[in-house]
Amino acid sequence: MKEMSPEERKANFVPRVVFVPDYNVSVAETLIPGSELSQHISTAGMEASGTSNMKFAMNGCLLIGTLDGANVEIREEVGEDNFFLFGAKADEIAGLRKERAEGKFVPDPRFEEVKEFVRSGVFGPCNYEELMGSLEGNEGYGRADYFLVGKDFPSYIECQDKVDEAYRDQKRWTRMSILNTASSYKFSSDRTIHEYARDIWRIKPVVLP
Repeated sequence: MKEMSPEERKANFVPRVVFVPDYNVSVAETLIPGSELSQHISTAGMEASGTSNMKFAMNGCLLIGTLDGANVEIREEVGEDNFFLFGAKADEIAGLRKERAEGKFVPDPRFEEVKEFVRSGVFGPCNYEELMGSLEGNEGYGRADYFLVGKDFPSYIECQDKVDEAYRDQKRWTRMSILNTASSYKFSSDRTIHEYARDIWRIKPVVLP
């Protein structure tokens, strides 16, 4: 079969977003070990990035994310070179929202293009105005891009370019994957429970005869 040119691939591209129904532990046991890149893209400082990314890292999956929640701890353990970081930092968020309220935010043209792409109905015949409207305006409930998606977008795109570059070097990617697994011992539930018992509950183990 003839290999398609980049232009042909773009012309034949059909975007897909897949939502896994009835997601649970059993599904995760299959999905997580089979993943190569996990995205944890919550706004920094909002503690919305939970512990599922620890499970991905333990299974050798690389992470792309902001400095939020568990991402911070994982990056410290696996090393900056083995984590794809993008986005504003927690101490910048308040200032960026203030800047937005003052009408100083200038959206990246690529972000505007993505919004129009979604509005085109390519993902289905739905009314996307409420969703897209939440990313627009400078103030008001459900407006003004409270989570700073537009602000983080250029950084996210640039970081994805770094992901692509790393993935093309399979030796490098494999090394990063192994280091993610090897460095994630801290996130073992055994260690966590031991520390809770010692530091929070202040209980001692019972030695069975």
